[in-house]
Amino acid sequence: MTSRSIGEWAFRAACLLVLVFLMLPTLIIAPMSLSPDNYLHFPPPGLSLRWYRAFLFAPDWIDATLFSLQVAALTMVASVLIGTAGSVALVRGRLPGRQAIEALLLAPLIIPPIIVAIAVYLQFAPLGLTGTITGFVLIHTALAVPYVVLVVSAALQRLPPSLELAGLNLGASRLTCFRRIVLPLIAPAVLAGAVFAFLASFDETVVSFFISGTEHKTVTRKMFEDIEFNLSPVIAAASTLFVVATIALMVVANASRMASKPQKN
Repeated sequence: MTSRSIGEWAFRAACLLVLVFLMLPTLIIAPMSLSPDNYLHFPPPGLSLRWYRAFLFAPDWIDATLFSLQVAALTMVASVLIGTAGSVALVRGRLPGRQAIEALLLAPLIIPPIIVAIAVYLQFAPLGLTGTITGFVLIHTALAVPYVVLVVSAALQRLPPSLELAGLNLGASRLTCFRRIVLPLIAPAVLAGAVFAFLASFDETVVSFFISGTEHKTVTRKMFEDIEFNLSPVIAAASTLFVVATIALMVVANASRMASKPQKN
């Protein structure tokens, strides 16, 4: 065995250890959600769907989940529209200060969430936007747009500009070229960006905790409140359901991407 093969095996082993370390909390939470006891216990003494029923039939949990889904859906639509338009402008346009604009768009990925949360609360509170769906969608869109920009920009950079130039030479407008040529080719990337935007909004915790109200709160804030005041396996059940839903969304996005690739003869 050569030193190169030993290095490759060591790298793969290290990646596997990191993956196991990252997945271990989820692998522990799933069995705990099936515990029949009134408290979190691992390994569970038995198996029961009691806490899944408690989650699905609890009005406060359902209201928080539906509110988060509504905010995430609106955020996804707004982020796809803004992020796709911004990606086209950055990749195909000749904007002055392009690098500065791109850095500004990606800033939410770098700035610590607690700083964003404090700043947003100080801005939203005087305007009466805290605890409103408008406020949630505005800030979640700002946080989710970078994901769309990164994914769609990468797809646009791989797309030859000659395809658009051919459409323009044939008399099509820029909007028609984008709608009939560019958009169908980058649709998998747009879909992937939409999935990331949806998940970024639904999973967002810190900013949502600051701007939530007493009536409208996201499911992430509900989970944190229950961890502090009413720790029970229903939190594990909710977490397991959300992990399964997240994996399903990623599978759908990946399947769409694979189906869009041209088949080799």
